[in-house]
Amino acid sequence: MVAGTAVLEALDLTRIWGTGAAAQIGIRDVQLSIGHGELVAVVGPSGSGKSTLGALIAGIDRPSSGSLVVGGARIDRLTTDTLARWRGENVGIVFQDFHLLPTLTAHENVELAIELGRPGAGRRARRAAVASALDSVGLARHGRKLPSQMSGGEQQRIGIARALVTRPTLIVADEPTGALDRASGQMVFDLLVQAAQQGTTVVFITHDLALAAAADKIISMVDGVVVSVTARTGEVA
Repeated sequence: MVAGTAVLEALDLTRIWGTGAAAQIGIRDVQLSIGHGELVAVVGPSGSGKSTLGALIAGIDRPSSGSLVVGGARIDRLTTDTLARWRGENVGIVFQDFHLLPTLTAHENVELAIELGRPGAGRRARRAAVASALDSVGLARHGRKLPSQMSGGEQQRIGIARALVTRPTLIVADEPTGALDRASGQMVFDLLVQAAQQGTTVVFITHDLALAAAADKIISMVDGVVVSVTARTGEVA
């Protein structure tokens, strides 16, 4: 993975629910810089704020304070509708429990990401993009299958195809291997590595320290705070 100019900059990023004594802190005062094409692992115990950080980076949630620039856009200032459009155009999201629509085929699940993120794309262009995405995850022949007809590993690979199909600037993967056996998990992780090698910035949340060790950068969190950011060359924050 070759990192260049920062694709993500967070300054004093904080997420709090409620006020006063009832306030719950998700993350607080997070400072981050992540480069183009970096493979970044976010680690820490349960409740440390990993998923909250991932949701903010992906534009699924909004910070309570602080600034967040992704791909040149100050996303913490976008309106709800604009943020939704930005997310569809710029971010691929991979979930632990796949989030495939059970009544849609693999092809249709992947194509839906284009319809939402690139609504102006023609049918021929959509079909070609889906075919390419399915081929990239080794499931070109599974396009007509429903999620129930596939293994967990295959479903997660469809999830990665869906994340890749719009050629996003950023992929955020929340425990993408958590529901998989070791072999399937490694296959899924290898696809994320490949995406980073091809220039997509990948942020993945994981409890698997062996996978995290392969990242370009490891963000360690405890109690909503980033306690260290370690690159392969040593500690950077």
